[in-house]
Amino acid sequence: MTLQERPNDMTSRLTKRFALSTTLAVIVGLSSPLDVSAQGAFSPAITVNDQVVTNYEIDQRARLLTIMNTPGDTYSEARKQLIDDRLKVQAARIAGVSVPEEGVQAGLAEFAQRVNMQPDEMLKALASEGIDEETMRDFITSGVTWRGFVQARFGGSVQISEEEIDRAVASNTGAGGLRVLLSEIVIPMTPQTQGQVMGLAQQLSEIRSFEDFEQAAITYSQSPTKDDGGRIQWMSVTNLPPQLRPLIAALSPGEVTAPVQLPNAVALFQMRRVEESNRPAPRYSEIDYAMYYLAGGRTPETLAQARDIANRIDRCDDLYGIAKDLPPEVLFRESQAPGEIPRDIALELAKMDDNEISTALTTANGQTLIMLMLCGRTAEFGEELSRDEVAAALRNQRLDNFAESYLSQLRAQAHIIEQ
Repeated sequence: MTLQERPNDMTSRLTKRFALSTTLAVIVGLSSPLDVSAQGAFSPAITVNDQVVTNYEIDQRARLLTIMNTPGDTYSEARKQLIDDRLKVQAARIAGVSVPEEGVQAGLAEFAQRVNMQPDEMLKALASEGIDEETMRDFITSGVTWRGFVQARFGGSVQISEEEIDRAVASNTGAGGLRVLLSEIVIPMTPQTQGQVMGLAQQLSEIRSFEDFEQAAITYSQSPTKDDGGRIQWMSVTNLPPQLRPLIAALSPGEVTAPVQLPNAVALFQMRRVEESNRPAPRYSEIDYAMYYLAGGRTPETLAQARDIANRIDRCDDLYGIAKDLPPEVLFRESQAPGEIPRDIALELAKMDDNEISTALTTANGQTLIMLMLCGRTAEFGEELSRDEVAAALRNQRLDNFAESYLSQLRAQAHIIEQ
């Protein structure tokens, strides 16, 4: 699918480099920037523990999120992010953590590198879209400050064992043909329910019995596996998104992951069984998949329409015939590296065989059903990860979980007034 052309080459390049979930943004609809002239650009929109977020800041962040092709309502997401940013910086200030100017510049350079630009080139491209340099600096400063705070507060608590590294190395290289039998709980989450849902997920992550996890899946999960107690069939660990492989491979039977954040949901996985063989499992360089969008969400009528389409197709190419007289945004097909695929989509693809169809996902507002079809996987024979790289990945994942849990506590304790 082609993005709307931008007025200059730099902005076009910036936008294309950010395009990971463009089709969702088209289907759900990007919100219009806030009319700050009508509401007062610098009048308070939100107060977070007596610290103000202005209408102008929200408008600027929404513009930035639009450039980054953030799916869903960018205005609502901007409000949520700015509340979180205030909480993060406040927590860091109380702890005595601050970021020098060199740290901000390094953060800008790191971010610009992701889109193959120099920092000044990126800022110029953003300015052409009406996004101030200060908006980008605030975005970077919040992230760098929070990273420093999390490291200072939780870094000493994270210990990675040699056994965890051994299993994670095997999962990333395909050595030993590691297969896992998992159960899952997937709980929907909105900005309004995030604190409550994350609190519940933290409690569920402490489960250690198969029976308790099964009952929790039936009670709380919204995944299609809920009626079967969350059980997923055997899969190779190399089918999983790269970010999750170390986390899953480090589990022993009965153990549950820390909460894993997905777009608009949180997931937990319990290890039921693990098998190793001498036959290596393949790693994949690319995954080819298609998404066909059906208006109506998970209504009986829409699900019946999806079943009818599934009965008429055998492979992904057949979807082009189904969609030939419909708007182009109804069908999205892409080949991406596993680490580039949005995590909720990647997790669903991990459970699937070639040409299999899933109707487990919807767009962010739940109004559009996604028919997800796995077209194929391209095997890779690359270099093995070093033990240091694997240990760092495990450590970062654990720190991320600590950080998200603490941020949920900050939200729950904060005094937030929205105008």
